[in-house]
Amino acid sequence: MTLKGCIILTNQLFALDIGTRSVVGIILKEQDGNFHVEDLMTIEHKERSMIDGQIHNVLSVAKVISEMKTRLEEKHGELKQVSVAAAGRALKTAEGTMTIDISDKSLFSTEDINHLELAAVQQAQQKLLSASNTADDYYYCVGYSVLHYKLDGDEIGNLIDQTGRTATVDVIATFLPRVVVESLLSALKRANLEMEALTLEPIAAINVLIPPSMRRLNVALVDIGAGTSDIAITAQNTVVAYGMVPIAGDEVTEALSNHYLLDFPIAETVKRSLNTKEEIVLTDILGFENRIPSAEVIASIQPSIDKLASNIAEEILRLNNGESPQAVMVVGGGSLTPQLPNILSEKLNLPQNRVAIRGLDALTEVTLSESISSSPALVTPIGIAIAAKRAPIHYMSVTVNDKTIRLFELKEMTVGDALLAANVKARQLYGKPGLGMTISINGRQITIPGEHGKPSIIYLNGKQASIKDLIKTGDIIHLTAGVDGKDASATVQEIIGDDMDPIHIHLNGEEMMIKPEILLNGIAANRETIVKDRDEILFKRKTEISELIGNSNVPMNHPFHVVHNGKKINLPTLGPFFAVREKIVPPTYKIQDGDEITFTTSLPSVKDVLNALHFPAVSKIEVTFNGEPVSLEMNRRTILLNGKPASEKDEVNVGDRIDVSETNDPLCFSDIFAYIDYTLPKTAATTYQLLRNGSPIGFNDPIYPGDELQIKL
Repeated sequence: MTLKGCIILTNQLFALDIGTRSVVGIILKEQDGNFHVEDLMTIEHKERSMIDGQIHNVLSVAKVISEMKTRLEEKHGELKQVSVAAAGRALKTAEGTMTIDISDKSLFSTEDINHLELAAVQQAQQKLLSASNTADDYYYCVGYSVLHYKLDGDEIGNLIDQTGRTATVDVIATFLPRVVVESLLSALKRANLEMEALTLEPIAAINVLIPPSMRRLNVALVDIGAGTSDIAITAQNTVVAYGMVPIAGDEVTEALSNHYLLDFPIAETVKRSLNTKEEIVLTDILGFENRIPSAEVIASIQPSIDKLASNIAEEILRLNNGESPQAVMVVGGGSLTPQLPNILSEKLNLPQNRVAIRGLDALTEVTLSESISSSPALVTPIGIAIAAKRAPIHYMSVTVNDKTIRLFELKEMTVGDALLAANVKARQLYGKPGLGMTISINGRQITIPGEHGKPSIIYLNGKQASIKDLIKTGDIIHLTAGVDGKDASATVQEIIGDDMDPIHIHLNGEEMMIKPEILLNGIAANRETIVKDRDEILFKRKTEISELIGNSNVPMNHPFHVVHNGKKINLPTLGPFFAVREKIVPPTYKIQDGDEITFTTSLPSVKDVLNALHFPAVSKIEVTFNGEPVSLEMNRRTILLNGKPASEKDEVNVGDRIDVSETNDPLCFSDIFAYIDYTLPKTAATTYQLLRNGSPIGFNDPIYPGDELQIKL
């Protein structure tokens, strides 16, 4: 609860809240952590010298500050130093996205994620720079939050130790234009004041309403002023995001003015009384007086209230990764807009008791002089003074690659913040991969990647560091930029590999070396030839005996033909005969390194010709004669070679005439003498007996498979 009275404290503080419509000056005295508001003064701007938190007319603003300084000095003595705040509405937020190829990475590391996040922040910064057409050092990055991690396009909780094709991070980053700070310094200097400390308006309110112990909670603080509503989000023990919507209390005042034809100041007075009076007396610009119930007036401005709540809710959700916070605190003069907290709770799908107006009663360590009326509008000015005392924001000077960089110390600063301020691009942290190339081999496309770039090395005060390491003023940072990878390059040998090696064989005892045939873009090439992107390689090796013989000096027979039954028949299979390690192989045999190949061009036999003519194989039966096995042909052939009887072993010349006739007569005992070497007795005095399976048989009697034949003398 805020107490009123006169408490004698020491350590006087002078703070200014330079707003869009007015400048608020405040004198605080502090002792042992307790603050007493000794004096508070408001002076309206004489012209529109402030727009969206930026001083557009330094001279005009300086004049108001000088007037404020003079009037307060009359009561409190000479004022030399002042604490000020950069307006939260001057903060700029932008979303950034960065995607990298990780297909060649074994695992994604913490440092990889840090570099990826930094690149996304810089991409967000580039969006702002492109939109405003300003220099690279125009903005301070005051913080960022990760919206999403993605692996191969799908959202994922964490990228550490993940593998895939692509890694993506989406961030929302907050920036403060440097010119905001510089213009504040200029205005103060003209008013003969020195900046004692600087803070941000959202930080000011947070420092007095949300102590560090509460910042682990996800809370949104909304400071609703006249022209803009500033938003800050806490979570994970810090302030994670800032934002602003260009709509605030004046939106509702203008709605009242338009609906009831009221002068703007009168409409502002009516708006402030809606929560305290049941009936409102209105005097319009025509001089007519009307008495209207407050509920009716509120109903008339309901659309503008709903619009204000919708805009604030949408920005809170955007800053908070699309989710509602756990609670919302509303401060500032615009927080008194009727029904605003209830409508805001509906928009955020929160219980009504999770959205509340926070006034000076929340400042347990602050007391007010009796002349000062308590109001939520005073939270930010008082917060500026207290925040400037408790958590002033300083400039930090560090050295990056021998260049002095000044940082706006809004938070714990890291090596990454220094690199951003030094305009070190994220691409400098990794060497670019070399260009790849695409080659065609026998019509098949292959891709040869370029060499991977080497990452940068960061040193902080001589020790290797990460971009997440904290820094302090005076630190020395040295960055050894990453090294770009080499473009892809290769020789024919490197692309084709072992298939380029020659094959060594022996052909009829003569050593031969078989080399592949290579055409590069239609021109003969060798293994040392350098290939280029889009080259076409035709690669062929003689792999069959027929290919080898066809291109050698080995004599080949003319096409072999015979005359069968008066018809000329070509027999191409009766060319040379090939053997590898003494084993007959066909002409399509695949040559292997070390093969010893022999060939012959001797004439084929009758049997070879019959096989080439696809004559059926001769069936055989097995019998025994005098205890020895004998094979007999079942189908007997009569072969005539050029009109004369021939055997299967006789040689056949090109053009010979072959006639073959077959008989299917059953075999008889006498047929066996064509297959055995046996001579019957020539003298009549010698007697013998023919037996089949032990029984007498005649020369012309049939025999059958398995018979046991015998001549018994």
